[in-house]
This record gives sequence, structure tokens and C-alpha cells, in this order.
Amino acid sequence: MSLYGKTSYDLVMPKEKPEFSDAMRAKMTRKVPVKNPIKGTKFTIAVSSAKGGVGKSTFATNLALALKKVGCKVGLLDADIYGPSIPKMLGISEKPKSDGQKLEPIIKYDLQCISIGFLTDQQTPMIWRGPMVTSAIKTFTQKVNWQDLDFIIVDMPPGTGDTQLTFSQEIQMDGAIIVSTPQEVALLDVIRGIKMFDKLGVKILGLIDNMSYFIGNDGKKYNIFGDGGVKRTSEEFNKEFLGEIPINSDVGKCGDEGMPIVEKFPDHKISIKYVELAEKIKKKYL
Repeated sequence: MSLYGKTSYDLVMPKEKPEFSDAMRAKMTRKVPVKNPIKGTKFTIAVSSAKGGVGKSTFATNLALALKKVGCKVGLLDADIYGPSIPKMLGISEKPKSDGQKLEPIIKYDLQCISIGFLTDQQTPMIWRGPMVTSAIKTFTQKVNWQDLDFIIVDMPPGTGDTQLTFSQEIQMDGAIIVSTPQEVALLDVIRGIKMFDKLGVKILGLIDNMSYFIGNDGKKYNIFGDGGVKRTSEEFNKEFLGEIPINSDVGKCGDEGMPIVEKFPDHKISIKYVELAEKIKKKYL
């Protein structure tokens, strides 16, 4: 017995079990979704923009090739179902082989690659609803025979929709790089992308200022799309600023020819910028 004739057990234990609503029980028993790594890979890095037309696919392709040049085994996953660019940029027109269970990635320039563009005619529009896009993404992450990759670079589509949600919620994402031009209309979407990845718990490795400026024949620097907007945005949201990549006609020409600039002109000043970034990423993970 203790004070007032009650046992210590009586003092600390409620007489009746608390009542919980069905909603509260569901919340208490809800399991945290398991994020699975892409089999055959060590690290998955998304290249995103949340805005079309900023050179995201060009960046993703050249970054993958730069990582290869610094000694990494690299894959390139084209997750832009509606507008795949990787087949053109790498000059790939063949279809991947399959054993009926898994697809074999196509190897080009020592990169293991997959894209919906390998499976369809280049001029065929993908008139698909969201669930079909999600199914395609799951095929590329679960049913492709990726082999011993250090990194897989994922070329994300523009926006903050089904593809981004599927990767962020179901795939173990090790980081995201956000690509933008300096103009304000692009940065509005970049901010949405930053908030999306932060909300979904995906680490943002940093922001890239792509097509940042142009060096004319007179040697002068021209800020065609504005100046410093990406860096200011990175500082505002406490993200790392990964640098500037200028506009250069060689970049577009090489992509159109199916041999990206890092592969065709490894000593080009643009290629050197990609390799420097690749070294930084490699050091961060390996």
C-alpha cells in the first residue's frame, strides 16, 4: 500500500485502455515504405531540372561520360518517357536484348544505357497515362540487367510528377543534381524542384548553372539569360553551387552527331569542367 490507500500500480496505470479511432490505428501501424537500391548499382544520382529546355539531358549524358573518364563504371537511365533524348545524343538505334525476364542495357562509349527510345520508333509519341509511365520506370529500375555499376545517372523528365515520385518514394536515391539556366522563369521551377526533393527526403548534391554565359569571338563574356540567378538560389536554399557551364556551339553539334563533347573532345574546356565535377562526385561517394 502507498499513500491514500492506493498502490503505486494504481497511481501510474490507467483504469481503462485509451480509445483510438480507426484512422489513429492506421497511422500507428503504417509502415515506412522500403526504398530499394537499383540492383547492380552502388549509387543512384538523379539529374533534374523541373523545367524543360535547360540542357538537362546534355548535362546528364556528359556527366556520365565524365564519371567514366575518372575511372567509374557508369550507367545512364533515361527516365524521360515522353521525350527521350539519350538515343539521339549517344547515336543508339538498336533495341536492347531480352531473355523474357530482363532487358540487357545497351553499351555505348562504355556506358550501360536504357531508354524508352530504344524500344519505340523515335517519332512515335508516348501517349500514356501516369500508371503506364510508372510501370515503365519500374521496368527500367527492376528488370534491367545492370552490371556492377559505381553510379547510375538518371535523366529525369521536367516537372515534379509521377516519375519523380516513383524514384523518390520507392528507389534508394543517393543524391540529386538540379540543372538550370540563370533566367527567372527557369528558377521558379527550380525552386519547386528543390522543395520537392527536400519534402521527399532526397539529398540535393547541388545546383548547376547551365548555358550560363557565352564567350563571343571578341573574347567578351555575354550573360544571355541573366547573371548569377542559380548561385543566388542555391545560397537562398542552403544548397551547394556546383558551378557554371557556358554556352558553346560544340556541345550541341556533338550531341546531334551522337558523340557528346566529353567523349569527342576530352580536352575541350567544357569537357574539363565536366571532369572536374565528376572528380568531386567520385570523391564524395567512393
